[in-house]
Amino acid sequence: MRYDLIIFDNDGVLVDSEPISNTVLAGYLSELGHPTSYEESLRDYMGGAVHRIHDVVLERSGQRLPEDFDKTLHARIFAAFEQELRPVAGAEELLGQLVADGTAYCLASSGSHERIRVGHLVAGLDEWFEESWIFSSQDVGRGKPAPDLFLYAAERMGVPAERCVVVEDSPLGVEAARAAGMDVYGFTAMTPADRLPGATGYFSGLAELPGLLA
Repeated sequence: MRYDLIIFDNDGVLVDSEPISNTVLAGYLSELGHPTSYEESLRDYMGGAVHRIHDVVLERSGQRLPEDFDKTLHARIFAAFEQELRPVAGAEELLGQLVADGTAYCLASSGSHERIRVGHLVAGLDEWFEESWIFSSQDVGRGKPAPDLFLYAAERMGVPAERCVVVEDSPLGVEAARAAGMDVYGFTAMTPADRLPGATGYFSGLAELPGLLA
């Protein structure tokens, strides 16, 4: 293993939440008078913190989203998670292999701590993560594509940035990892490689990852 720490993104990498959350988000924005397709939601918001949604809508329309937008959005997403959320294929096997090999890992997500916890409980991944291994954009001032979250995770885990590798599936996440001075492998299950420029390498299934990082 040529890295001392693997930093996983969560949504779309460990839990198969992106189709669910972007379907909900597109529908809610459209309800509010900001017509958004599923594909546009993926393009504009995948991998970003919720404040990015507010910023983009305000910039494009000059209108602010309702004060209860975040609360309503999360309630709708959590309800959908309860019905539909599953782990990404191979996630449990990969985490089990990392534990068996003694490889250090953590999670750095644009989602809130509540969203991460709910998702892991529903998907059955909660047993693989100590609370102190989970980092959210809530913990830092700026979410992805700023490098703050990945740098914070590395600092808290006690590993220099240059000894970390990030596993990401969004353009914003790849950009953030590069800005943090970390290698980053792009997961292409949902996002084509050409939309993840600057990644150190690419893979389409989690089973491929150990070989890439060895």
